[in-house]
Amino acid sequence: MTHIRFISTSTIHAAVNPNESTQRIELTPWDLQLLLVDYIQKGLLFLKPTPSQEKELKGSSVIDHLKTSLSRTLDIFYPLAGRLVMVENHDDKTVSFFLDCNNLGAQFVHAVADDVTVADILEPIYVPDIVNSFFLMNGVLNKQGISKPLLGVQVTELADGFFIGCTLNHCVVDGSSFWHFFNTWSEISRGHLDPTSQSLPPIFKRCFLDGIIDLPIHIPSHHNDIPTERFIHPPLKQKVFHFSKKKISQLKAKANAEMGTNNISSLQAVLSHLWRSVVRSRCCNANQEVHYRVIVGMRQRIQPPLPEEYLGNAVLLGKVKANAGNLLEHGLGWVASQINKVIASQTAEEVRKYIEDWVKAPKINNLSSLTSNALLTGSSPRFNVYGNDFGWGRPITVRSGVGNKFDGKLTVFPGAEEGSIDFEACLLPETLQAMADDAEFMEALTS
Repeated sequence: MTHIRFISTSTIHAAVNPNESTQRIELTPWDLQLLLVDYIQKGLLFLKPTPSQEKELKGSSVIDHLKTSLSRTLDIFYPLAGRLVMVENHDDKTVSFFLDCNNLGAQFVHAVADDVTVADILEPIYVPDIVNSFFLMNGVLNKQGISKPLLGVQVTELADGFFIGCTLNHCVVDGSSFWHFFNTWSEISRGHLDPTSQSLPPIFKRCFLDGIIDLPIHIPSHHNDIPTERFIHPPLKQKVFHFSKKKISQLKAKANAEMGTNNISSLQAVLSHLWRSVVRSRCCNANQEVHYRVIVGMRQRIQPPLPEEYLGNAVLLGKVKANAGNLLEHGLGWVASQINKVIASQTAEEVRKYIEDWVKAPKINNLSSLTSNALLTGSSPRFNVYGNDFGWGRPITVRSGVGNKFDGKLTVFPGAEEGSIDFEACLLPETLQAMADDAEFMEALTS
């Protein structure tokens, strides 16, 4: 059995403390709804630098170089070196939360897995379980950011590579903010960015909520209690499904042709193809209601639009419902059109209504609230994953950790080849095997 050796643990601080005007950042309904789910965990696999590449790195080693560049990145993303604060409001028996930019620091761990190779990560049919050990704070809920770091980085040295695993509090960042941080860190690491003159720093202001709700938001005390019993997963496996640019184009063309439209996007066509296969493979009853939850980015949908550099959560959850029988009887285009309608309905008006309603009746999400017949897609193929060169080349692949995984979680990433898409599917082993035996599904995966 492979064992990971932990070599060192460090606390990385921003070199410069924020001024008082940016010491406190309020949390929005988008942020607070995630108090009782896990941190975001995403990581990149690299080959080891060559001796000549390593000489060019600033520092005596890859590890020292990454620590130094991380500290410089935290000068820009200084909230990530802070902690959450919970305030008890005794007058109305509620609590409120804010982000304290106190520079207590991020956690950085250097680990070694001598007998694990890059091929050991890439070649197995299922994602190997050891990948979960490449991330810090497994099983930690976002609310625990009161006492635990908001950011944890584990750099695991393999026999012929490095895995940089990043764990970030989901009350503080969504996927867009996560990759904005990762992209900035890699740019600073390879010397292509001067943090004193960065053109696109993160934006922390919550002024888009002015006139809609008051901050801080008061939550009934019992609403954010950490469950005494965690949701117990059945034995799940993860498999990466790769869709080439050509196959995606064919699925999109088929879906639009079936509906006589050109409104269905590439991603919506691929999501529909996956959903139909999962429902077939789960052998659902024809009259059984099945759900697909799609996380929709709202930065460009609200008015005025939020800047892409906004640090925080800016997403709504679109919910698509159908009977299993209808889903399978109708073609790819019909299913894609149902997803398209739900995504299109996530408007600026919906955002305002969601925020106003949430403040009146706060709802804190947890994984156990998802039904056994639900799929949820997180992340985006638009994120800049493969541009993260830390100074010795682009990553080989991307993987996520165990955080927020359940039977039906589909994590989407851009593929390594331009225009391709990868789905990291977390499902029961028998479902994944049935999908592998599903000729209609697999036809879209063959080149």
